[in-house]
Amino acid sequence: MTADPADDTRTRILRAALDLFAEHGYQRTSLRQIGERLRLTKTAILYHFPAKEHLLAALVEPLLADLERLLDAAQTQPTERARWTVLEGWVDIMLAHRRPLGMLYHDIALVGRGDTYHRLITIAMRANDIIAGPDAGRRERVRAVQAVAACSDPVVFFTDVSDEVLRADMLDGVRRLLTAPTADAAGPTEADPAGADAGPTHPPSLALASRADAAPGGGAAARRRRPGRPPALGREQVEAARRMHAAGTHSVDAIAATLGVSRATVYRHLDRQ
Repeated sequence: MTADPADDTRTRILRAALDLFAEHGYQRTSLRQIGERLRLTKTAILYHFPAKEHLLAALVEPLLADLERLLDAAQTQPTERARWTVLEGWVDIMLAHRRPLGMLYHDIALVGRGDTYHRLITIAMRANDIIAGPDAGRRERVRAVQAVAACSDPVVFFTDVSDEVLRADMLDGVRRLLTAPTADAAGPTEADPAGADAGPTHPPSLALASRADAAPGGGAAARRRRPGRPPALGREQVEAARRMHAAGTHSVDAIAATLGVSRATVYRHLDRQ
């Protein structure tokens, strides 16, 4: 079965547009330049994309479609599982679309207030609602917005960091955000996001946080009573550190940050394997 020539031309135009937008920026790239790179006339470009902003909308379409599918799947799940399905999936989607996301970061507003704009707003609002949870108060909703940013912005700003390392660091950061005690010392702390119904899909660090909070003397209260890094790891923490290291999902720095110990402590226990 041969490819449709029209589809092939459209794909070539999008690929050239992405390259040129990345090289020169959206504002400084003309339809004529895109046509010249492909040896097509401007009229030929306009046949597939009536205006330049249509190119931008087409380039961002795969990202939007992936996010919508993620949110549709998460909405069928219990609250805690849904929250972490969205956060982990959001990071993975951002990393999968890393190049166009970086190129479009400053140009996305140029899509205008058409269908693409409204889809972006709807996606953001749906994600915030799922992460905040039902009956969320102001503080929970603020943290939900912060969590989405924590699962998005580093992809653009840390272009020299590998997907694997950046993924681990981003998920560690959002876990710390959502498990941090509230500003009101007299009030209750935030619920741990890796609850009993969170399932086995969470990274080891999230499951470890749940177990630590449930253990006698563990959790946020214990961390407040014992400032600084503990000098050693418990058996369960050692096992978790070794699993994270063996799986390759966390760097030694990420493991140390997750467990609240020094890198030297992590290395010491890893060397005993």
